[in-house]
Amino acid sequence: MSAPTPLKSVCVFCGSRAGDDPEFTKAAHAVGKGIAANGWRLVYGAGDVGLMGSVARAAQDAGGDTFGVIPQHLVDWEVGKTDLTTYIVTETMHERKKVMFMNCDAVVVLPGGAGSLDELFEVLTWRQLGLHDKPIIILNINGYWDPLQQLLNHVADHGFADKSLLDFLTWVPDAQSVLTVLDSNRST
Repeated sequence: MSAPTPLKSVCVFCGSRAGDDPEFTKAAHAVGKGIAANGWRLVYGAGDVGLMGSVARAAQDAGGDTFGVIPQHLVDWEVGKTDLTTYIVTETMHERKKVMFMNCDAVVVLPGGAGSLDELFEVLTWRQLGLHDKPIIILNINGYWDPLQQLLNHVADHGFADKSLLDFLTWVPDAQSVLTVLDSNRST
């Protein structure tokens, strides 16, 4: 692996729904606003609904650069947000993940569903295989991701992954902690 580049772009994986806790939307807003306030570019799934829409609108409202990637088959479903700084339509979900990941320096995972888990597990697997060393930060707002953390510990405890897998994820409880961790990676 080459030396890490300075932090310029942050990829956010999150739900296309808002979920059942208003704190999820507040956190998405705070992360989007904080990304812009720090001069970083937001890279995300280009949707204008759920937490995706919240994080993007907050980044835009704060004057941030936004880079969205959406597969053609989700343009209507996730309401493709065409007023982004950069808006890319891909053919497949896999291509979407690849373009998002290749255009970021760090990954943040907010609450979400199967799509967010798919995105997380792909970048976590790539990290486990030594294909990158980008920070992966899990925003565990109100314990949303506690079952996931337990599952990953279970996997390692039963020998299906090395314990080092657990070190590839940074778990934080709130949006400010996300921004603090990102800032600590600014020049690494």
